[in-house]
Amino acid sequence: MVDTMQRKSMCLFAVETVWGAMAVFCLAGLQLGAQEPAPSARSPAPENAAPENATSENATGRNVVLILSDDHRYDFMGCAGGPEFLETPNMDRMAAAGAHLLNAFVSTSLCSPSRASILTGQYAHRHKVVDNQRPVPEGTVFFPEHLQRSGYETAFVGKWHMGHENDEPRKGFDHWVSFRGQGEYFDPELNIDGRRSRFRGYTADILAEQALKWLGQKRSKPFFLYLSFKAVHYPFKPAPRNHGRYQKAEIKYPETMANTEENYETQPHWVRQRRYGIHGIDHMQTGPFDDDPVPSFDDLYRRYCETVFGLDENLGRVLEYIDKAGLAQSTLVIYLGDNGFALGEHGFYDKRDAFEQSIRVPMLAYAPGLIKPGTKVTQMVQNIDIAPTILQAAGCPIPAKPGIDGKSFLPLLAGRQIPWRDHILYEYYWEWNFPATPTVFALRTERYKYIYYHGVWDRNGLYDLQTDPAERHNLIKVPAYRDFVAAMRKRLFDELESSGGLQIPVRRPKGTQFYDRKLAR
Repeated sequence: MVDTMQRKSMCLFAVETVWGAMAVFCLAGLQLGAQEPAPSARSPAPENAAPENATSENATGRNVVLILSDDHRYDFMGCAGGPEFLETPNMDRMAAAGAHLLNAFVSTSLCSPSRASILTGQYAHRHKVVDNQRPVPEGTVFFPEHLQRSGYETAFVGKWHMGHENDEPRKGFDHWVSFRGQGEYFDPELNIDGRRSRFRGYTADILAEQALKWLGQKRSKPFFLYLSFKAVHYPFKPAPRNHGRYQKAEIKYPETMANTEENYETQPHWVRQRRYGIHGIDHMQTGPFDDDPVPSFDDLYRRYCETVFGLDENLGRVLEYIDKAGLAQSTLVIYLGDNGFALGEHGFYDKRDAFEQSIRVPMLAYAPGLIKPGTKVTQMVQNIDIAPTILQAAGCPIPAKPGIDGKSFLPLLAGRQIPWRDHILYEYYWEWNFPATPTVFALRTERYKYIYYHGVWDRNGLYDLQTDPAERHNLIKVPAYRDFVAAMRKRLFDELESSGGLQIPVRRPKGTQFYDRKLAR
């Protein structure tokens, strides 16, 4: 049985922060053939050790530790300017001693599709995992399979979620520790290499302990560890040692949270309607006749932050082991979230949509000798880039079939400037279980975001992220942007069509439908 940790914070390691002179790689906006309305504002040697010359991103055999969290939004870290009271010393340490990828996004903001994109390097319309209810299609190839064939020892520990009821070991991993579906925050039942056991304690602590146990084994091969936390998925439940840590913290509401004309005058109608559904803050305002477990917004916000703090503690445990075991010089550690999460923005507390709080994620990388301390990567990277980045770090060729949509950002981590994308593609497919959010396709450049809603009688979206970072004012009906909107729409559908993305997936209804909503006041 594993007891809950009884410490309040993790020790920071002394890090000499060396800020290398780094040219800012500012890509121009989409080359769409249409004039943008505001052209003046375009976007500007222990065991498992790698060879001694492993300072190059081309070095082979580097160990890799991939750490994934759930629903951790991009700006809830100290190094990202998060809430003043929120403590994330270990994430901050990764940013100071390694790299902070400032503009990291997911291609679909939903647990299972995002996880499938991480493991395949493909968009959801290619890997076909489009909801949280169904397993991965037969024949899907995960990048750890390529690592195995290249001589790597691989392990998965944590939340899998693709195939909701199934916790059986999956291909690509020599060692397996997981649980069914979303799992639990306390006393989880874990499937360890095909045998189930119940553990006592806080799940994040237990998963970190399982990962450290595997890392501590002697081996002659390079290794890949994928540690996937349940935290900080709703309902937010911090470890008992952290519950109430931020109870007296002042909560600052986002400017788009209020139910006002200014916030909704130009938005699609479904955006305001969603605030009354299961993922909206007005659904949280429970009365005496409601049977709804959602707490007050302030309490939800505080529990979220306390759960993030516990996640950071366990990230610190892994970093501490890697340093003390002498593995840091031969190991690449990447931390990211599977998707973002709104905490009041536009009246939401969820993801799925294409607003910034939903599609942006935290992403950090730590690899002494490869990454200069204090590196800031400003280019737009996505979860589909994780697979090719890790394959390059391992010296594995990127397979031509079934093909990878992402690109390796390993050269960016090493400080090299390479040709890079000037936009990202986003997609989300309507779910029968949560029908408030329509099918969404979007293109985001460094300055503009165009959003197309499929299958709903409503207006689309265009936002100037430079002048309107809160995405409060939809420009889609402004005459001066008409040609630009048409060009963005064409670029979006050209890109979808070229990669087989025009076949909208339809799935048989499965699970519970959260259809009911409260009436607007």
